[in-house]
Amino acid sequence: MTQRTAGSVGVWASRIVVRSLVAVGVAAVFLPLLLTLYLSVFDETIIVFPPRGYTLSWYARILSTFGGALSTSLLVALAATVGSLALGIPAGIGLSRYRFTGRGAVATLLLAPLTLPGIAIGLAIFVVAVMIEERTTWVLSGSLGLMIAAHILITLPWVVRLCLASLANHDRAAEEAAASLGARPLRVIWRVTLPAMRGGIAAGGLFAFIISFENLEMTLFLTAPGRTTFPIAVLQYLQYHIDPLVAAAAVAQVALVGGALLLLDRVTPVSRVVA
Repeated sequence: MTQRTAGSVGVWASRIVVRSLVAVGVAAVFLPLLLTLYLSVFDETIIVFPPRGYTLSWYARILSTFGGALSTSLLVALAATVGSLALGIPAGIGLSRYRFTGRGAVATLLLAPLTLPGIAIGLAIFVVAVMIEERTTWVLSGSLGLMIAAHILITLPWVVRLCLASLANHDRAAEEAAASLGARPLRVIWRVTLPAMRGGIAAGGLFAFIISFENLEMTLFLTAPGRTTFPIAVLQYLQYHIDPLVAAAAVAQVALVGGALLLLDRVTPVSRVVA
């Protein structure tokens, strides 16, 4: 066998391996989704196989069963998104554009929640809330305000990280030119810096909303009777029911999140920001 032939065989074999790995990865991602979609249309009150028939009626029961929890999750996620953007955008600009004492410590502190288990964060927040209640008249544990503040804590690092990424490759010449022409710092930020961060801001907002909406571990410690979130309501439902309703809720949630990601990618490609 000649060297050229051996090289061709090696290239062919490497392509086969790469394609096989890609196929395995795609199957690992999509097979559970397809199975969940299949289960969601079973016409059974208990999941059995094969089903006696198929129906879409489980999707119509999502709002009637989880409507209250869904509205709480949406409210908390929207508030956490707004709060994390309000704090994360200035933090991203400050960390990217300015050098000051303690900059490294501030960056580490802002990104620290990414490295901590959600269950540990939730337990710590609950303990602190109880300690404050014992020393004051404030009612914190189980309150909506505490839940929103906790969700801002876990979504803020994503906004900061994506804002920093959007400014990493941005040329500061436009900002310096605007400043040299007499624009004040706030005007430079508004007219030059923020438009350059548009992709990072959009991606950070969407990621913050998804992370807040789907959070389970931390929120377990922050709910109260009559106030629970969608993931926890689904978990509680599974304790007493084994029917396709949860599969239908999961499919609807995946469809909404996937649609939002596709819309964002059409407006501003996420890969350019995340990469």
